[in-house]
Amino acid sequence: MKERSVHKVITVDGPAGSGKSTVSRLLAERLGILYLDTGAMYRAVALHLKRVKIPVQDKQKLREFCQRLDLRFVKGGKGSRLYSGEEDISMAIRSPEMDMLSSEISAQKEVREAMTELQRRIGRDGDLVAEGRDMGTIVFPDADFKFFVTASPGVRALRRFQERLGRGEDVSLKDVEDDLIKRDDQDTKRTIAPLKPAEDAMIIDTGELDAEQVVDVMLNAAGIKSSDV
Repeated sequence: MKERSVHKVITVDGPAGSGKSTVSRLLAERLGILYLDTGAMYRAVALHLKRVKIPVQDKQKLREFCQRLDLRFVKGGKGSRLYSGEEDISMAIRSPEMDMLSSEISAQKEVREAMTELQRRIGRDGDLVAEGRDMGTIVFPDADFKFFVTASPGVRALRRFQERLGRGEDVSLKDVEDDLIKRDDQDTKRTIAPLKPAEDAMIIDTGELDAEQVVDVMLNAAGIKSSDV
């Protein structure tokens, strides 16, 4: 990667099950840059709030708690690992409970302000692919390239169902689809940073494409080459 004073930021937003995590991770790998999984950061907040039992209604404690969190991503192997202090919480945050709780937590103004500041701070440190739900609209509105990936609810539910089966969970497709619809409703209707495409984002339907093909579309459409980042 060539050195320069200005870094590039690529944002990938989209709803649950759209494939944005897989695509963002692969895109970052192809370009040799950091993958910033912002959804994991909200899951980390949810995990810790559950551990310390701070109610979301206590706004002052919630703000202070989020500001004290020591979250960092470490690049290596496939994607990035998320650490809270010295604890690798990459797997602990991946559960259906954290799915729903993180959506509720992310709607809290105090949480979003703290995480947005941390995400921007990470973005100032180097080139990255930032994946989430408000990367192109709120966190990095001046990003160099913006994408919004989506697919039909049925396709997204099937993907999430297969993912959870792969983790050894005993779950039905209907339950997964119901959870996904509820999550979509929470994310799109919240008053703070609702899920929506940035006006200048390229929208990609991933329903008929695999992850490699989606990344190819992104790179070709934006004219991005590894040497450009």
